[in-house]
Amino acid sequence: MQPKSPSNYLAGYPVALAEQVQKLIEQGQLASILLKKYPNAHDVRTDKALYNYVLECKSRYMRNAGQLSRVAYDSKLHVIHSALGIHARTSRLQGANLKASREIRIAAVFREMPLEFLRMIVVHELAHIRVRDHSKAFYQLCQHMEPDYHQLEFDLRAYLSYLDASGQSLWATTGLLTPPQCRDDE
Repeated sequence: MQPKSPSNYLAGYPVALAEQVQKLIEQGQLASILLKKYPNAHDVRTDKALYNYVLECKSRYMRNAGQLSRVAYDSKLHVIHSALGIHARTSRLQGANLKASREIRIAAVFREMPLEFLRMIVVHELAHIRVRDHSKAFYQLCQHMEPDYHQLEFDLRAYLSYLDASGQSLWATTGLLTPPQCRDDE
């Protein structure tokens, strides 16, 4: 049996940084680093709780953005093979009226992660309501909503690399839950 090749989650980062993460995984140290930094999973477990959490974030940072018709965890989204979340816009012509809807679907693996990782992906998907592509304006909006956005994205990608290599969730069995709050104000 051949060893698993490193995942592609850190492909956009410098090679030395990706190699450092891979080395931490191989030495069994990345899990303890992540658990020390993010000790608890969140308690946003249901689609209704997720919808309420996303609406709280949206009302806090994007009041004038259009209404969301649906927000849900999607077990069909495979993080390993596709996106972490999906934002969708649909328009239908019903008689003389144009009906538009927006929905956000987040990979079910986020049910068992720290609130910080969930907030990062929610901020990412909410930013797509205003900016469709991953441009400089998009990332500026993400940082406006979550000042630690880039660090959280890196930590999440490091964790997904760990999850891909080990197959073991770090927060599935901790039992410690963090109540949902869009952002703690300092």
